[in-house]
Amino acid sequence: MSYKQARPVESERIALKARNVSFSWEDTPLHWVPGDPFTTHTINVLHLLLPAGERWFVHVYKQALPLITDERLREDVIGFIGQEAMHSQSHDEVLPHLREQGLDPTPYTAQVDWFFEKLLGDRTLPPGRARRWWLLERVALIAAIEHYTAFLGDWVLGAAELDRRGADPTMLDLLRWHGAEEVEHRSVAFDLFTHLDGSYRRRARTWASAFSALLFLWQRGVRFFLANDPTLTDPRASFKDFYDRGRAGLLPSTGAMLRSIPRYLGRDYHPSHEFSTAQAVAYLAASPAALAAERAEHSAKGAA
Repeated sequence: MSYKQARPVESERIALKARNVSFSWEDTPLHWVPGDPFTTHTINVLHLLLPAGERWFVHVYKQALPLITDERLREDVIGFIGQEAMHSQSHDEVLPHLREQGLDPTPYTAQVDWFFEKLLGDRTLPPGRARRWWLLERVALIAAIEHYTAFLGDWVLGAAELDRRGADPTMLDLLRWHGAEEVEHRSVAFDLFTHLDGSYRRRARTWASAFSALLFLWQRGVRFFLANDPTLTDPRASFKDFYDRGRAGLLPSTGAMLRSIPRYLGRDYHPSHEFSTAQAVAYLAASPAALAAERAEHSAKGAA
């Protein structure tokens, strides 16, 4: 059963473009938050989850494109696909740097690849209702996941405590460039889900699946990193570690994460009512990687 959604905030919508960024990792230490392997590795899980996850987003959305009948939404989805493909590549490029520092992520990334490519991948289903049902389930899952990627993007844009603790500037730029684009395109996944389906029952069910899976994969990722960090002799992780870092501003606070749940599940939810496109655009106008990508693009056009 569909229902009336909250009206989008039109001023929060922006034309989406992929920025061809690049990062150099040779000067980034293993513990890029100095003296804090737990915070470092909790955020590092992004490098393990996002390459496979965002490749999966792109794959699913390419299947959904022929079903879109709204031209403006089609443009948004194409822009979303371009940004997500760049996100996947940029996080993937951190992994060789981790290997060089003695931390091989392959055993964990193999599990993540299986999760997205096999468990959530294409299935041999007859054309018609069954195939459409599986596509809509995955579109709804992506909408739920994107609620949290936007939440994390907004958080990292304002996470001044990471700067105060001397976090590596290149890693912060990667995280904030990515976070700003997540805020930029925060409405696209939900708008696509609403356009193709909009069932509240499906929204609630897939939120529960996505939230549970993210918690499971994230805690496994943190434990994997800590257990395989060659510099640690007594690696331990607990929920209290996460809670305390959240209170200190080094990680998202537990309270803020919990308060985000009823907002997504509210019947009048729309992502444009959360976070700030202006803040995201302001960061992208100052991001070293985004500025370098823009200069390279202008140079290429001038040489053409």
